[in-house]
Amino acid sequence: MNALVVYEAGGPEKLVYTEVPTPKVIPGWSLIQVKGFGVNHSEIFTRQGLSPTVSFPRILGIEAVGVVVETSDESQLSLGQKVVSIMGEMGRDFDGGYAEYVLLPNEQIYPVTTDLSWEKLAAVPETYYTAFGSLLRLRIEPFDKVLVRGGTSGVGVAFLKLLRGKYPLIEVDGTSRSLEKVAPLLAAGFSNVVIDRDGQLQTNKKYDKILELVGPATIKNSFTHSLPGGIVCSTGQLGGQWYLEEFDPIIDSNGGYLTGFYSNDVSSAKMNQLLDYIAAFQIDVTPEKVFSLEDTPKAHTYLESSRSFGKVVVVID
Repeated sequence: MNALVVYEAGGPEKLVYTEVPTPKVIPGWSLIQVKGFGVNHSEIFTRQGLSPTVSFPRILGIEAVGVVVETSDESQLSLGQKVVSIMGEMGRDFDGGYAEYVLLPNEQIYPVTTDLSWEKLAAVPETYYTAFGSLLRLRIEPFDKVLVRGGTSGVGVAFLKLLRGKYPLIEVDGTSRSLEKVAPLLAAGFSNVVIDRDGQLQTNKKYDKILELVGPATIKNSFTHSLPGGIVCSTGQLGGQWYLEEFDPIIDSNGGYLTGFYSNDVSSAKMNQLLDYIAAFQIDVTPEKVFSLEDTPKAHTYLESSRSFGKVVVVID
């Protein structure tokens, strides 16, 4: 099969398009023919050598959509069944979705029912599932004022689409570190754009609910923009900081609540709940950019660039 293999840490050019043996099915695992996958910032970090538990060579990819072609558990997984997979240690402890086939633990394979094309379904698993889980944790009401910190990211745009689908008139602002992203954010459907400069939001406005995608690096500042009784959901770590430091929960929480969402909290039922929501509210999950498997390095280059916006996927014909 063809795959992208990282033999050593470095830039996008370290994603080597090459032919490797197709994995053999072993007890407890099944073989999935990959039809597409989303490209994620965490995979960029891993490619750069910033995931200390990952050793090379490795086929990256923390998510994939496709069909079952061989299984060790025919009672739960049928041949030809449409499935998705995300997280676990996929693309980290074992080879992931940047390939024509991927061997996965049976418990990490989630059968789904959907009429979405492979291109659109490829945009859903990690990004929209993360956005959907965060949406539920924030307990948003139709008259809330909402802020998405990290609005230009794939999860940020997905969250906006999910929220607008249910509450078309809700006030939802997005942040960006670049003035160049203001127009695309407004075009995507954000009510207003707030500039995020050196971890400080350039506004005095306060919000009922804040989706925090930059992460621990800016949570303290986000709470200064949270109304009393508001909720901040820390989901992303785009700021490159993994843990919350120098945060006084008594004072710095500003009378609000801190929660979070982890996309490892997944099941077939929960994934289909998301797909039902997308169908019910007619959410447009079309990705911003689509690449071929061979051009996956270009997808990484785009995602790392100042031009990147929204969800990037690879589709395998």
